[in-house]
Amino acid sequence: MKIGFIGLGIMGKPMAKNLVKAGYDLLVNDYNKSAVEELTELGAEVCSSNKEIAEKVDVVITMLPNSPHVKEVALGEGGLIEGAHPGLTLMDMSSIAPLASREIAEKLAEKGVEMLDAPVSGGEPKAIDGTISVMVGGKQELFDKYYDVLMAMAGSVVRVGEIGAGNIAKLCNQTIVAINIAAVSEALVLAQKAGVSPELVYNAIRGGLAGSTVLDAKAPLMMDRKFDPGFRINLHIKDLNNVLETSHGVGAPLPLTSAVREMMEFLKVDGHEMEDHSSLLKYYEKLANTEVHR
Repeated sequence: MKIGFIGLGIMGKPMAKNLVKAGYDLLVNDYNKSAVEELTELGAEVCSSNKEIAEKVDVVITMLPNSPHVKEVALGEGGLIEGAHPGLTLMDMSSIAPLASREIAEKLAEKGVEMLDAPVSGGEPKAIDGTISVMVGGKQELFDKYYDVLMAMAGSVVRVGEIGAGNIAKLCNQTIVAINIAAVSEALVLAQKAGVSPELVYNAIRGGLAGSTVLDAKAPLMMDRKFDPGFRINLHIKDLNNVLETSHGVGAPLPLTSAVREMMEFLKVDGHEMEDHSSLLKYYEKLANTEVHR
């Protein structure tokens, strides 16, 4: 099976590497030339355009920032649709608006191309070690056909419904993650301001009901002042914008999500948009005029 991969960023590059390590023939195209070079050193083939990739492969995986980027790659000039052939599948692993997934799928279907929306969760560390979670929307038979491909990059792969359902699940995920990070930030700032060791508080509560993957992943980094991006503030803003647009469309008020979205906007304005979303801690630190440390 030949696989095309477009989007070799923080998440895409390690995911592509895992496909090569799993023995798949990989063809790549990306603006990030250093990432392309890393993949070619592992044995991937470079293509000059997205159209060329579509012409040569069975399935194309995209891992791009947002809906307009996926639309451009799939449907734009020199895009996948121009190299479409019967049997080609697009597996979009980007986090985009569900309605955009459905629109792209409809346009590709006119050319005989099928599509899965398969956004991921887990951040860069899990992308590197191949344990991301994948939420998939699309036909059951298509999901079954490419399940092993997805598992070469993931620890968990679940089909949640028809096309667009994968991105609905991802929006739910991003809502929970954002609010969890905000809650962890509030708690650590409270401990620091009250004169109790945030590290000892973390160790005391992590085994109880307050324990979570977010707590274990983010609290140590917060206390060590490590805010290098695993998932950037500006990308989480994008996801929460999609969450709120979708929630308004279906009539599901999300007051906590709206509040955290505004906290992230504050951090963006304050110059932290390229930092990890754990930088939400800095919002609370400014309110309390303190700094969390071990």
